[in-house]
Amino acid sequence: MYKTFYIKDVLQCREGSEVELIGWVRSKRRHGKLIFIDLRDSTGVMQVAVKQGIADESSFVKALEVGLESAIKVRGVVKRDPRAPEGVELHCNRLEILSESLDDFPIRKGVGLKFLLDNRHLHLRSPKVTTIMKIRANLMDIARRWLKENGFIEVNCPTFITAAVEGGATLFKVDYFGRVAYLTQSVQFYQEAAIYSLEKVYSLQPSFRAELSRTRRHLTEFWHLEVEMAYAELNDIMKVIEELIYAIVNGLSRESEKELRDLGRVVKPEIAEPPYPKIRYSEALDILQQKGVNISWGDDFGADEERILSKEFEKPFFVTHYPRETKAFYHMPDPGNPSVCLNADLLAPGGYGEIVGGGQRIHDYNLLVERIKENGLNVEDYKWYVDLRRYGSVPHSGFGLGIERMLWWLLQLPHIRSACLFPRTPTRVYP
Repeated sequence: MYKTFYIKDVLQCREGSEVELIGWVRSKRRHGKLIFIDLRDSTGVMQVAVKQGIADESSFVKALEVGLESAIKVRGVVKRDPRAPEGVELHCNRLEILSESLDDFPIRKGVGLKFLLDNRHLHLRSPKVTTIMKIRANLMDIARRWLKENGFIEVNCPTFITAAVEGGATLFKVDYFGRVAYLTQSVQFYQEAAIYSLEKVYSLQPSFRAELSRTRRHLTEFWHLEVEMAYAELNDIMKVIEELIYAIVNGLSRESEKELRDLGRVVKPEIAEPPYPKIRYSEALDILQQKGVNISWGDDFGADEERILSKEFEKPFFVTHYPRETKAFYHMPDPGNPSVCLNADLLAPGGYGEIVGGGQRIHDYNLLVERIKENGLNVEDYKWYVDLRRYGSVPHSGFGLGIERMLWWLLQLPHIRSACLFPRTPTRVYP
């Protein structure tokens, strides 16, 4: 009696076990009366040996004719063989074609990056892409677990918004039943409303930035893990960031060990063990100027500046106290030096740059109104957000972590596009 298994489970079966596998034909090779099929499913790739005289004649013919990426069902016997991938292969007794590929599969060695992106719907079948997506899923699961264990409650916030969070120049405008609305850049404002009842909240959902940046680290749609916390000042939220990042890295090193090994990556928890170095904007500016970068006080750091800075460190590090003119209106000015804000960006080492942006929010009504006007914005556009400061406002802080940027750093991917299922960039919205 044959029992249907996933490939990962067959690898643990005793030699001689009779099993059934269902999957797709990744590749095949013929050696006379022996055909080798590399069969893949969501859990891995396994070699299937279809030998004339052992498999029935109909199955041998099907194996001979079946096209790449056809879906098949194979029944056979587990055999140990050190020459096979993972040291195990399946000796086929019977092969059934469930769904034949209608054409030659277009994804093959040597095709260019543009072709792979144009055919991303098919390229997803690559074991490498599969592995990255599994690690991504684990990363989000670990983050959610840590946040729940530490008293944070998940909330789901609107995607349609009416006012900018990060700046009007990077908003995607949409027609909302004849009214102007935008796709959200961040759910921060809605989380700030939620903390007055739930105190510690987080969201994991897409954010949208209409940035024309064509760097290796920018997407127009990305997944954003955002956290907001009542009764928290700058140092409190930096501690949360440190502990969360460490929990993610430590968790992935254990829970995604096989996937990391398949990618040729070793992620050691000590690369993210707290505490993290902390430098102020002014210190970062000195480093950049010493490196020959033409930058002055009040200039924001872009991808190039962050890459140079992050090559100076071996673990994640904070850059704090940016000039108030470089940051959004809601950042709390430092009471001891109001020309700078109580904010903190976390940069990944080795040239990868910012992966987390956050800081303390303004909780004082009059100061928030002053900052909105200072930024040339209309207070009326932020009426409900300002209204939060009228009734029992408390010091609070929060941050946003880019899922794709975190993966890009940890897996040392060549481009952030590889960290998501269907990347969206200024030049790509298909497929």
